[in-house]
Amino acid sequence: MTHSQTTASTPTGDDGQPPSTIEGLRELMIKVGRGQSDIHLGPKALAALGKILNLQGDPALFSITTLADRLEVNASTITRLARNLGYPGFSAFQDVLIKASISSPGEFYSKKAQQTLQSRDAPSLSKVSQLCHESQANIDRLIETFDITAFDHAVSMITNAPRICLYGIRQFHAFASFLTYGLRMIRSDVNLLDSNALGLAEGMAQYSSDDLFIAGSCAPYSVQTVKATQAAHEHGMRTLVITDTLASPLVKFSDEALFSPHQTSFISNSISTFMLLAECIINGCAAAAPAATQKAIEDRDRLIKMMQIEM
Repeated sequence: MTHSQTTASTPTGDDGQPPSTIEGLRELMIKVGRGQSDIHLGPKALAALGKILNLQGDPALFSITTLADRLEVNASTITRLARNLGYPGFSAFQDVLIKASISSPGEFYSKKAQQTLQSRDAPSLSKVSQLCHESQANIDRLIETFDITAFDHAVSMITNAPRICLYGIRQFHAFASFLTYGLRMIRSDVNLLDSNALGLAEGMAQYSSDDLFIAGSCAPYSVQTVKATQAAHEHGMRTLVITDTLASPLVKFSDEALFSPHQTSFISNSISTFMLLAECIINGCAAAAPAATQKAIEDRDRLIKMMQIEM
């Protein structure tokens, strides 16, 4: 099953029981967020669930008190959330979370970062090592939670779309620009929406229901990106979002969603793992159409040589 739009379903699995895996919880959360489940969660509860599912490998999952402190909610809120999801209590919910957290490689890097921070002899090295180890942990979490079905569906959407427009602002403008550049290496009709500041509405009006809209954002989410994604969805375009958690407001308006962790000590949102995911998407699309990719790259190289762009 992918994260694409589906018809309404029961709040639990096919066997009438609550999800027994993290993957099942993610699928259920997407349905709840899109109003496709009998379960109804408020915005705060939905956000809490998204944060919990993003804590894979975190020791906070082993204690409801510690988890509540991490989420800045009451322990009773987590208990109610577990019961609303169909579990008899927090313990049953916790069993699913811990099962997916055992032997998490991300914990190794967290420990290494803490060891580095304890060194007083090289403060600059400590800070650099901490940030690098945190990024390594994010990469591990990306692999641990990687949804191959959703990824393949995203590649298919990109490969089969007649035209593609991408959108992102602030830091995610760099992400959207990089993904645009990479996809243009292997296919035509890929454009950065509103790159010339002529207006979002004017740019989106050029696209039809067969075309694809791709957007990226993470918490705290840019209101403009959420509104643009909603507008593309309501305009009838296919929508692919690259975001951080299932609680992202972009997911509600997506036909498919890919997720990337970004928790680091960087002074702003870290997008290093998002950029890596963009590389994976580009490579995936290239591999999906090898003959067309080869021709496109050969044509590009020929023009680069003719125009003496590279030395």
